[in-house]
Amino acid sequence: MNAYVFPGQGSQFSGMGKELYSSSEKARQLFEQANEILGFRLTDTMFEGSDEELKQTKITQPAIFLHSVVLASVAAEFQPAMVAGHSLGEFSALVSAGALSFEDGLKLVFQRAQAMQRACEINPSTMAAVLSSLPDEQVAELCQAVQQETGEVVVAANYNCPGQLVISGSHEGVRIAGERLKEAGAKRVLPLPVGGAFHSPLMEPAREELAAAIELTNFRSPSCPVYQNVNALPATDTSVIKANLIAQLTAPVRWTQSVQNMSADGATLFTECGPGKVLQGLVKKIIATAETAAVII
Repeated sequence: MNAYVFPGQGSQFSGMGKELYSSSEKARQLFEQANEILGFRLTDTMFEGSDEELKQTKITQPAIFLHSVVLASVAAEFQPAMVAGHSLGEFSALVSAGALSFEDGLKLVFQRAQAMQRACEINPSTMAAVLSSLPDEQVAELCQAVQQETGEVVVAANYNCPGQLVISGSHEGVRIAGERLKEAGAKRVLPLPVGGAFHSPLMEPAREELAAAIELTNFRSPSCPVYQNVNALPATDTSVIKANLIAQLTAPVRWTQSVQNMSADGATLFTECGPGKVLQGLVKKIIATAETAAVII
């Protein structure tokens, strides 16, 4: 069974989508439609922008979403048995599975990016990658202990694969938790170049803003189960999908558990649909026997 997986923030690169634009008329139409919907030429930044320009959340998120969805639209064979997306990638997965229209998906992603940017300005905060052999539960418990002792916000935010977890919170919370994790045996704690504490309680202003937009958006039943970040479980019911999508901004991304559940439910091939190869690497670390591939047009 073929599971399609869609990347999130961090997979962007200068020139992304340019080859797709020039090689497919359908792709070109979708790229231009996106420029019209957004009211500015996102494709100019995608194709010619610097890495620095592409790092801006309001550019990064719609750019990765657009690249992923267009790739799925023009793929020779796009017949997923199930789909999942990492954080932002969940929106790409929902559009590609027919649960959201292209226009609605893009509008929500752009609103999400702007809301997250505003939340970052309200609560200056950060994230750090923890590379260790510590069990995920121990990392989460240590973060919880730091919160209780100091009053600073720090949580386990991204369960990326065994041995790689991202923590998120206030600058001081992440610093203290990082020191404690190293004392507990973590190999490395690497600060990430992000604008704020994504997938933490500090994203509550963005969650509230996005919740209102999601509630007003029309969702349809997807063509296949969508494994969502919040609980790593398959969903086809639109009310469940919306509730999980709203909860996603302040809840952890359970990617390890999602891939494990997809594999347990019969996925043997994981095809990454979007820029980069990040998810293929993570899948192999989660399920060593899984076959991985990228969408090729």
